[in-house]
Amino acid sequence: MVRRLIDDGLVTEVGRSESTGGKPRTLLALNESSRYAVGVHLDHSGITYALTDLGGSVVARMSRAGAGTDNPPVVVARMADEVDKLIQGVGISRNLVLGLGLVSPGPLTPASGMRLTPPTMRHWEEFPLDQALAKATGLPVILENDATAAALGEHWSGVVRGTPSFAAVYMGTGIGAGLMIDGVVYRGRSGNAGEIGHMCLDADGPDCWCGARGCTEALAGPAAVVTQARADVRISRAAGLTQGPGGQRPSVAADFAAVARAARLGDRGARELLEGSARWLALATRALANVMDLETLVLTGPGLAVAGSVYLPVVQAELDQAFFARAAHPVVARLSDSAATAPAIGAATMVLRAELVPLRQGGLPLSSALGEPELKAAADAAADGTRSVTSRRDSL
Repeated sequence: MVRRLIDDGLVTEVGRSESTGGKPRTLLALNESSRYAVGVHLDHSGITYALTDLGGSVVARMSRAGAGTDNPPVVVARMADEVDKLIQGVGISRNLVLGLGLVSPGPLTPASGMRLTPPTMRHWEEFPLDQALAKATGLPVILENDATAAALGEHWSGVVRGTPSFAAVYMGTGIGAGLMIDGVVYRGRSGNAGEIGHMCLDADGPDCWCGARGCTEALAGPAAVVTQARADVRISRAAGLTQGPGGQRPSVAADFAAVARAARLGDRGARELLEGSARWLALATRALANVMDLETLVLTGPGLAVAGSVYLPVVQAELDQAFFARAAHPVVARLSDSAATAPAIGAATMVLRAELVPLRQGGLPLSSALGEPELKAAADAAADGTRSVTSRRDSL
C-alpha cells in the first residue's frame, strides 16, 4: 500500500529512524505539493477563490466581484476564467488539481443545487450550478453550504485548528453555522445542518425570506442592520450610506462594512445597531451551544470579518451568563483569523477529503466520505483491514 502511494507521488521517504535492534524504520511524509484543490465561495456581494495543497495550506487566494444581478451562465463563465488564472498564477500543472469545491448560501443539496435562495440570488433557483461549472472548468465539482465549508476551513487553518469539536457561527449574506464533531462534519440529511439563521427568536418578529417570522437572520443579519441604518438619517450620514450611479445602492455587504467602520471610528448610533444585532445572534448561539453541549465556538464569515470585534464580547457574555451547563464547563467563543476566506478554504478541503479519505467497504456515496477523519484513517485501514483506500485519480 505504501509503495503504491509513493509511486503515485502522494507520499515520500524522508529518512530512517534509529535502529532498536532490527531493521531501522523508514520515515514517510505526505508530499503536500503532489496534489492541489480549488475552493470557490460564491456570494451575491463577492466571489472568493483559494488554492490549497494536499496539506490544506493556502497556496494562492483572490477575491473578485460577486454574482450581483448577472445571469448565472455569465457568472459561471467568469468564474471558470478566474479559476484558470488562479492555477496559472501559481505555475502548477492543471492535472495536479483534484477538483473544485463550490460553496454558496444555503439551502443547497449536492444532488439538486439551489432550490430556495436568498432574495439577492433568487434568479439562481433551479440553475444546475455544479454541472455548469464542471463543464466550464473541466474539473469535478462538489457543492456545499457555505457555513459548513467555513467550519471545515477553520478546522484546517483557523484559530480552532486541531480542535475536534466546535461550531463555526457564520455571518455572510445571511447567518448560519457549521458543526464539527469529533473531527467529523455533521451535515444533516440534506447538508444544511446548523441553520441558526432560521431559528425563530421572536414569534411576532419580522417576516423572513424563508417564509417564517422572527428568524435570527431577519433580526440580526447584515440586511437588517443596513435597513435600520438607512432609516436613521444621522447614522446613514455617519456611515456614508449613499446611492451609487443611476440611483443604485451598493451591496448589503458594502453597506454593512460601512456601518461597522463607523462603529469602529466611534459613532455611537452605528455601534448600538451592531450591538443590537449581536444580542440576537448571541441568543441563537447560546441555543446552539445548549443543544450540542459545545465548549468552543468560532465567529467567522465576511460579516464577522469586519464587525467581529463588536459581536465577540456580546456573544461571550451571553454564554458566560446563561449557557445551561456553565457549572460543568465554560464555552469559549473566538474570532476567526481567516473569517473572510474560511468558506473558500473549506471548499478546497472538501475536495481533498473526497478524493483521498478512505471509503468504507461496500462503497458509501461521495457525500458520506466528506465527513470521515483525515488521512489518519489510511493507517487505520492498514491496521484492521476494515476499510479500503481507493484512488479515483484515473477517473478524473
